[in-house]
Amino acid sequence: MGYSIRVNGKRRSVDVDGATPLLWVLRDELDLKGSKFGCGTGMCGACSVHIDGKITRSCVTPLASVGSRAVTTIEGVGATALGKAVQLAWLDVDVVQCGYCQAGQIMAATALLGSNPSPSDGDIDAAMTNLCRCGTYLRIRAAIKRAADWSRWLAPPDQSGAST
Repeated sequence: MGYSIRVNGKRRSVDVDGATPLLWVLRDELDLKGSKFGCGTGMCGACSVHIDGKITRSCVTPLASVGSRAVTTIEGVGATALGKAVQLAWLDVDVVQCGYCQAGQIMAATALLGSNPSPSDGDIDAAMTNLCRCGTYLRIRAAIKRAADWSRWLAPPDQSGAST
């Protein structure tokens, strides 16, 4: 069956069964390999993407459930100021060891900062449920805090004409 989905700002068509997990549509049909297969049960977070800005485990999300909502993957998250801030912070703090989980970690961190621009350590711990076999959790937390600081100055200027 044919489906049309919006991925990273572009409308894409795929001819797959609606029960096909979004992860496999992204990787196998659309050649977007950044989202990884980890556990297949939605527990580890390596497959995390955004659907309308909300973190979603793509390995357990049937394509048919996406509908007209916008899907953002690691390949597209850097197109926003916040996504770019998170990616730069990841590099600046040198978070990555093996790197397998990092696309999902970045997607989770971006979703967190999109809903809570100044998270506490507790907020970060509660939101960052992705697993990291290398144990870079302290660096992940530091990068999220760095990105929160950077996102303040990476945001576009107020165009309303109001004086501050």
